[in-house]
Amino acid sequence: MSEMDTSRITGYSRTARFNHWISAGLVLVMLAVGWTLYAGVLGQNLSGSVRDFHKALGVVVLVFGIWRVGYRLVKGFSPIVEGTPPWQATTARLAHYVLLAGILVMPISGIAWGFYAGRDLDVFGLFTLAGAAVENEALSDLGSAVHFYAGSAVTVVVFVHLLAALKHHYIDKDSTLRRMSGHARDV
Repeated sequence: MSEMDTSRITGYSRTARFNHWISAGLVLVMLAVGWTLYAGVLGQNLSGSVRDFHKALGVVVLVFGIWRVGYRLVKGFSPIVEGTPPWQATTARLAHYVLLAGILVMPISGIAWGFYAGRDLDVFGLFTLAGAAVENEALSDLGSAVHFYAGSAVTVVVFVHLLAALKHHYIDKDSTLRRMSGHARDV
């Protein structure tokens, strides 16, 4: 730790860190399950129950995502670590916007896809979101396309985000990752 620059450490609040790590876990699970379903490797019986889990968890992601995005809009972003090149700061901010949009767009498009196909969505046996009484193939297809392309974009951005965090920690040896891990002072 002594090798790292600690001259300007500003951390995220406990709430911001909680939001980040819960979002990260939910997004990683949803992407892993979604891409597994897309690959079609589970077989007919298993894929149905995994798809039901994915859809139900998507509703949870949407509810949490509304909180997550609202919190970030109200609180704003912490400043980028001092000394970060402007192009990296811009790229980081863009990545954060894509990830925040994705946590809303992905579940909304997935729900719309099933809704307009007339499929009910059971949310862990707690309640059911009824599918449209009259199916609309065009809107269902639009939901499917948005879900796929947004999922592809979010997957790429998550991967780049992870690599960037590791680069900042191990190569740049700055406080970027430590701020989100709770090993820096809260702002």
